[in-house]
Amino acid sequence: MTYKSWLLGAVSACAFAFAAHAETITIATVNNGDMIRMQKLTDAFTSDHPGIELEWVTLEENVLRQRVTTDIATNGGQYDVMTIGNYEVPIWGKQGWLLALDNMPDGYDAGDLLPAIAGGLTVDGKLYAAPFYGESAMLMYRTDLAEKAGISMPAQPTWDDIKAAAEAMTDRDREIYGICLRGKAGWGENMAFLTAMANSYGARWFDMDWKPQLDSPEWKAALADYLDMMGKYGPPGASSNGFNENLALFQQGKCGMWIDATVAASFVTNKKDSQVADSVGFAQFPNKAGVDNHGNWLWSWNLAIPASSQKADAAKAFVAWATSRGYTELVAKNEGWAASPPGTRTSLYENPQYQKAAPFAKMTLDTINSVDTTHPSVQDVPYTGGQFVSIPEFQGIGTAVGQLFSAALAGNMNADQAVQAATALATREMTKAGYIK
Repeated sequence: MTYKSWLLGAVSACAFAFAAHAETITIATVNNGDMIRMQKLTDAFTSDHPGIELEWVTLEENVLRQRVTTDIATNGGQYDVMTIGNYEVPIWGKQGWLLALDNMPDGYDAGDLLPAIAGGLTVDGKLYAAPFYGESAMLMYRTDLAEKAGISMPAQPTWDDIKAAAEAMTDRDREIYGICLRGKAGWGENMAFLTAMANSYGARWFDMDWKPQLDSPEWKAALADYLDMMGKYGPPGASSNGFNENLALFQQGKCGMWIDATVAASFVTNKKDSQVADSVGFAQFPNKAGVDNHGNWLWSWNLAIPASSQKADAAKAFVAWATSRGYTELVAKNEGWAASPPGTRTSLYENPQYQKAAPFAKMTLDTINSVDTTHPSVQDVPYTGGQFVSIPEFQGIGTAVGQLFSAALAGNMNADQAVQAATALATREMTKAGYIK
């Protein structure tokens, strides 16, 4: 045997042995654009970590929540990294279901994380998830359609402004709908938007005795206006539309206005994907005239490691990479600064290149920083949150109520029937859980 043949054989044997010992971590994530982009860029991670392989489970938002909740609650160990929200992190962290993300690699700089975002991921001073992107909510609208309709959109519109603009922009013959809003059932889908909208009308989910307030005048007014606007000026089949569906409609030029997550701004202004990229304006989340609450929400999609993972070190290496400044710079290099994951790091908003590339940057940051999750309603409430209620039971209650309100949007019941059924359901569940004595 020649030395060259021996050397090649030895290298092959070592490579085989190394591959045999390589760890595969399973990552559960949502099918949003930023996460899809992350998957495309992970060669940069695996080339620097040859001992780690990645297996992806990419799911629609509602399905992801159901799968990871079941797995974490049963200690299933199916996933090594989970994409979860700031609703789950503090609840699961207190339960001991997540690993604390202390001792992150050198250079990670957890102090650079936006305080508003990091605060929602911290339990007893420890970070239990790393934010991949953060968001609040705002109005995105077609400036060309507004100009054509003779509308000057205020920087802080009221819902009366929104209704008038939706009517003026609607042109069903051309498949242009004045307003697109979430209708797909789910506590994080239609109920994220409707809770924020109800907050902006002065509503609350529960009074100080934890009695549901879904039949209050404020909730009824918010739901009635939502159903009226969507019925008159919304797209067909709206009860099936969530974030991704409305994003596609807006990018195709079929929505005059869309009120949703600030993270959408980089997608609707991306000339490669959006047909209306040059005609997008931004304004604050609307409020009801006379109510000093714009209903902004606070959300982050985060990477967390379940305590059941047997590959915690490899999982932490990936989490640190995907939520680092270096990853942000990688996205900027490949897609441009405007595509960088928003709402997580102070350094991004101090970066002149990002400020220049992202006309929505200041509004996103200001909106995130203006959210007060300790006072989501102008009325007194026994809970914290924004577009959700920070109690474990809300996931089930919110989803069930969302199904009722989605059915009302589809025309399967009227608003009063939906409100009555929702109130009865929430009262029953809160009594069963011991909140109502």
